Amino acid sequence: MLAAPAAMAQDAAVAQADGSASVEDIVVIGSRIRRDNYNAPSPTQVVTREEATLQGFASTTEALQSTAVTGGTSQINNSYGGYVTDGGPGANTIGLRGMSPSRTLVLLNGRRVSPAGSRGSVGAADLNVLPTAIIDRVEVLRDGASSVYGSDAVAGVVNIQTRQNFEGVTVEAQRNEPLEANGAGGSTRLSLTAGVRGDRWRAAGSVERYERDELTLRDREFTRCQTDGFRNGQDSIDPLTGQSKCYPITTTGSNGVTINTIATGATTGVAAPGAVGTTFNRWRPNSAVTTGLVGFEGVGGTGNDVNVRDTFEDRMLNESLVTPVDITTLYGEVGYDLQALGNAEIYGEALFNQRKSSQTGYRQLALDYAVGSPLIPTNLQGSVAFADQGLNQGDDVGVRAFIGFGNDHSEQEVDFGRYVVGIKGDFFLPEWRYDAYASYSRSKSTYTSEQFLTDNLIASLDVVSNGSGGFQCADLASNPGCIAAPALTTQTIAGALPQDWVDYVFRPVTGTTEFIEKVVSFGIDGPLFSLPAGRVMGYFGAEWRESEIDDTPGLDSQLGNTYNYSTSAITRGSDSVKEVFGEIEAPILVDLPGVRELTLNGSFRYTDYDSYGDDTTYKVGLVYRPIDWITLRGTYGTSYRAPALFEQYVGATSGFLSNASDACNEFGADGVNANRVANCRAEGLPDTYEATTGVQVITEGGADAGLSAETSTNMTVGLVIQPPLPSGWGDLAFAVDYYEIEVENGVSRTGAAEILDRCYDSNPEDFAADAGFCRLVSRDPADNGLTVSDSYVNLATDNVKGLDYTVRYRKDVGPGTALFNLAVTQYTEISSKLFAEDPLEDYTGMINNPEFTGTADVSYAWDKWRVRYGVEWIQGTDSYAYYEEDPATSDLDLETDDYWLHNASVQYASDGWTATLGVRNLFNEDPPTISSGYYNRVGNAPLYSGYDYLGRTAFVNLTKSF
Repeated sequence: MLAAPAAMAQDAAVAQADGSASVEDIVVIGSRIRRDNYNAPSPTQVVTREEATLQGFASTTEALQSTAVTGGTSQINNSYGGYVTDGGPGANTIGLRGMSPSRTLVLLNGRRVSPAGSRGSVGAADLNVLPTAIIDRVEVLRDGASSVYGSDAVAGVVNIQTRQNFEGVTVEAQRNEPLEANGAGGSTRLSLTAGVRGDRWRAAGSVERYERDELTLRDREFTRCQTDGFRNGQDSIDPLTGQSKCYPITTTGSNGVTINTIATGATTGVAAPGAVGTTFNRWRPNSAVTTGLVGFEGVGGTGNDVNVRDTFEDRMLNESLVTPVDITTLYGEVGYDLQALGNAEIYGEALFNQRKSSQTGYRQLALDYAVGSPLIPTNLQGSVAFADQGLNQGDDVGVRAFIGFGNDHSEQEVDFGRYVVGIKGDFFLPEWRYDAYASYSRSKSTYTSEQFLTDNLIASLDVVSNGSGGFQCADLASNPGCIAAPALTTQTIAGALPQDWVDYVFRPVTGTTEFIEKVVSFGIDGPLFSLPAGRVMGYFGAEWRESEIDDTPGLDSQLGNTYNYSTSAITRGSDSVKEVFGEIEAPILVDLPGVRELTLNGSFRYTDYDSYGDDTTYKVGLVYRPIDWITLRGTYGTSYRAPALFEQYVGATSGFLSNASDACNEFGADGVNANRVANCRAEGLPDTYEATTGVQVITEGGADAGLSAETSTNMTVGLVIQPPLPSGWGDLAFAVDYYEIEVENGVSRTGAAEILDRCYDSNPEDFAADAGFCRLVSRDPADNGLTVSDSYVNLATDNVKGLDYTVRYRKDVGPGTALFNLAVTQYTEISSKLFAEDPLEDYTGMINNPEFTGTADVSYAWDKWRVRYGVEWIQGTDSYAYYEEDPATSDLDLETDDYWLHNASVQYASDGWTATLGVRNLFNEDPPTISSGYYNRVGNAPLYSGYDYLGRTAFVNLTKSF
């Protein structure tokens, strides 16, 4: 297991190299009060650098996104490069308890790590900015702590603690090498850590380089051929081969990208194998037919079989499965003893991080040739397909070519800096301490993507003869750089395009993002007074924070000049907050019959945002030990979270999902949800309907639409048992904690695909009444085009409830010590509803929301050796009930089996150096599979951070200290 169980976190947090425990007063996550015992009311988990190394994690990011820390909830990781995510491509975030990353606070040495990333939706800390080499431990508080740390600590807090008083030099190298991926997807980390001390000063720092190689769809067998994934042999079959077809990586399987085909008006022709009829409006080249084309999609009921179209070509396998990244991190901290101002120390921290990430995608080009264009061959000159779709200056489209264009590339460079200066020392009251600091953080990024420019496409398609048997742009005199589009031929349809034309219409578009956060904070802590049971301790402070965001997309993106791609407006806004807060811990009873300890902890915070006004939050915690080896603990708190800057101000973005995302595509096929069939028919669509236009998605910040702050409550109740065992039996500890988070008016964006699915799969009565998610969907009766509103809204309710179980057993065996850890997370409810009158939808146990996850490990340490074996478990999931399908008769595969990952490692340490070798995913477990059309997939597997896409991976870590 990655971390010490919650019940024992207090021990792991202060463990020394020799196994002894420190008793100095320190502050552990969950409280700002210094203490010398750690029976805190909130469960805390600790990730030590040693355990992370034994598990083969090459970075802090990997450790924090592991199942052991996240409880199996899905995280934004390196497999989301082709998706629109907060923080932009390449950003890695963490959200505890299944909540969004904006509800989890990340700290470095107890101070905020500000958001970083690219594009307009930067709102959470990017884990990539965190150092790895100099980290001592990571403390994870999976309990609400808004009154202690601020409004965004709704679901919990992650605190990264660097090594204190480090001296000497340590060099470290690690390589992770996937063994099943043709050498792709590996990662390397090299680091140097150094520290020196004087009588009155200290300085330490680290420099490290982390590189991760790209893993493509080609590199893993389970992603090379995505099928529909239907049961009972119901996959879409290629009539030419009789086998299931391979489709592009898309949520919709056989309704995915069409390539190597054309669309025309209704025309008489020859049917392709597998199609019937004589009149068609979709065609693909076939050299065996004298006309050069065969029809596969008929009109007027004369035939329709999209399975004979081309939807896949080899370059699709170049798409990124795990995106490559280069990260350079420099961290330094200094301190100087003033011997004045209460034995004060002036301290400072500096963190600089640069991330260079990229993604490889695949693009289809739907190229429209206007009626009468000389680029259309003679036999198709009479075709009229449909009205102008934006490329033909008002003229009808004669022929549309669906071209497999090839690979496109996106890149991001993010420079992040964080600088802290402070002073801490003895306050003028006895035993009181003060700490004041100011910090400045800045994330500056540039992001580039390759795009088709609409104006250049329009100009290139408006052509005249050049007098030499070719063509030139009609407005060449005023646009001398214009390159004529290629004539419509089988080569053009196949994607063999002139390079000079590609260079003219396909250009990089670059935007910039800047996020700045300033913090000034002051706090004092010490004893208030004494009670019979002990001293009452207090902490009081004040803080001011100001944040501002400025995202300026490329001009073509702002002007809507990116063809079949999203447009983006400028995101610009700022907010500031003033807070005062306090915390008191009081021992109520001690050493009485039936009461070994009874301690009360309470905290409060007054928050005043410029944007959303003020509110007060509180938290109350209680620790009760009736006897030495039994502890009962509990907390109850409230939170008040103003929407993040991007949730308020993100510029209006008009994006598109492909026409394949229309929920009514071929809704009459076997196995389609009955509600969807009824709702699509209610809109007058035929069972064989196939959308010809993309789905427009409108997204913008909610500041002007009445977006309000969200409030929530958080309750945790736990039991810790550490029974005294007979001598020689070892040490046993067990903890169980029940948690319950209820968010009201939660700020969230549902997602266009999710909105469409939930709308069209809803009860026909709700669909007819435009209730629930259907309020956000409209269909144009003229062309049946869909528009989805997916802006930030206040969800009425967002609930997470469950239990954490942890066990630790330690025993001396032979020459060494054996240690067993077990941690299981159970979610009893993960529910939400968009509108107050809607019923709660519970997603517990559905795909990507397992009810149970667990980790277990056993290790044995003796002399200079340590061996470890660990297991991660994700319970199988089932979504049949949600989609109202009977698993006994349905052709859909909407369930996953239990998923097990095994890891093994061995470590040897001697004379200042340590070598660790091991294997992750020891048995090369592939992710489970599901049917297409219901969840985002990777190959046939759900897109889910809990599954391993790399396969069996060997790792080696070498450390040398001087």
